[in-house]
Amino acid sequence: MKKIIVTGVNGRMGRTTTEYITNRDDCLVVAGVDKKAGISGNFKIFASMEKIDKEADVLIDFSHPEFINQILNFCIRKKLPAVICTTGFSDFQNKKILSASSKIPIFLSENMSIGINLMTRICKEMTRVLEQKFDIEIIERHHNKKIDAPSGTALMLANAISSMKKDKQKYVYDRHFHRNPRTKNEIGISCVRGGSIIGDHEVIFAGDNETLSVRHSAQSKEVFVAGAVNAALFICTKSPGLYTMSDLLEFV
Repeated sequence: MKKIIVTGVNGRMGRTTTEYITNRDDCLVVAGVDKKAGISGNFKIFASMEKIDKEADVLIDFSHPEFINQILNFCIRKKLPAVICTTGFSDFQNKKILSASSKIPIFLSENMSIGINLMTRICKEMTRVLEQKFDIEIIERHHNKKIDAPSGTALMLANAISSMKKDKQKYVYDRHFHRNPRTKNEIGISCVRGGSIIGDHEVIFAGDNETLSVRHSAQSKEVFVAGAVNAALFICTKSPGLYTMSDLLEFV
């Protein structure tokens, strides 16, 4: 039975995580962290990392980028593996995460859905085969309360596609200011925010006289939570390093 600390526990993803874990028999939540402290079910919620007085095997983070330093410092001090599910980190923060992974195991993915990560693999293979013959556009759709745009998943897809290209790619986020024909080294990324859309990502490969598209739609937040919990159990026994969903897919 693995003991888990959940940060951002009062948020929508945090609540979904704790609810999901209660239905499993291989792990349990021993503590939560959020601005509003208190008691939730069988565990205590702490207002800051420094106040946690519970021992755990792994931490799952569904909080906010501004808390990453506190989380990393706590995990390094406790030698605690961490699954970082938060997105929207700056380059500096990503470097901090990479540095911390030399001391503790860290699992980092812009999207914890197995389906999305399989989609990423498919898009890389399509890019390899189609190469310069097709223009590539990414459309991401999320609920009206999502703060960051484009989504971390859209950037993950764009970066994966770029890694298969010979030439450096340029990400174009808004064509309203572009009054020129599209160039071959562009990847367009469009964002939609509305209603309660959980997460929808589509990659369009547009060629001469034919179009291919790959799309993933999340019907419930539980798909991300399941991936995060599986990542937490996977990383518990690992040595320090930076792990991704690719590592977990190989394990599965």
